Amino acid sequence: MKTKFCLTIAAALLALTALSYGQVGTDVKDAAKDTGHATKKAAVKTGHATEKAADKTEDTTKTVAKDTGHGVKKGTKAVGKGVKKGAEKTEDVVK
Repeated sequence: MKTKFCLTIAAALLALTALSYGQVGTDVKDAAKDTGHATKKAAVKTGHATEKAADKTEDTTKTVAKDTGHGVKKGTKAVGKGVKKGAEKTEDVVK
């Protein structure tokens, strides 16, 4: 009787051990799925953020290029007027 009881307890412990290992495997598998899902979400969000940043950079670059063009145009006119005045003064001195 005592031996039968010990064998029953041993069998029960072995069964619980198998169930425990099975649960650990399931938990690891679920954690891996969750990590994969989170990584995919992060990649998508990073892609969207990069796309937005590229659009803003494009718009800013266009604006800066336009402003630079206007500045160069004004500077060229100012230099042209200065050269013209200098030429007129030189002409007056030569006469």
